[in-house]
Amino acid sequence: MARPAQRVELATPWSRYAKLSQSERQAAETACRELTDEIYEGLDLRAEIRVATARGLGDTLLLWEDSGRLAGFAICHWGPASEAGDGCCFVKFGAVRLDPGAEQRFGRLLDACSDLTVMARMPNLLAGVSLARHEAYRHMVARGFRTKIQGVAMHRPNDAGYSREGDYVLDDLR
Repeated sequence: MARPAQRVELATPWSRYAKLSQSERQAAETACRELTDEIYEGLDLRAEIRVATARGLGDTLLLWEDSGRLAGFAICHWGPASEAGDGCCFVKFGAVRLDPGAEQRFGRLLDACSDLTVMARMPNLLAGVSLARHEAYRHMVARGFRTKIQGVAMHRPNDAGYSREGDYVLDDLR
């Protein structure tokens, strides 16, 4: 799904992984791993986070709670060397903590991704979502996202993975 990028004023702080010190990066990676493990046991995006930054493909947006706890993150690609395509900031993977307040955190994550898209000087924000995560899909439609490509995901064994009701996850299986 895609929409034009818009600058959004956020009350909740967010940061960029690439701007962190080495020790802060390690702590952020650990926090991302803990968050994804709560969504789906064994789901680990730490290598993807490091690769996006090291290869200059984009950056990882880190959304924080006021308490300093990680609320969510999004691995974003942009530029000619990335999977994003021309003129897009592409959310390769994004997720928020699923405890109470997940719906509000997901909205803030989408807003922060839009803000990052403007900062990256990209005109469009692109993010994928499974329709099995209908709450996440509805949030995206309400924020002006429109379907650009429709695909089918098959899991082996035939389980839902992290494509379940109540999961606020963005992914794109290019």
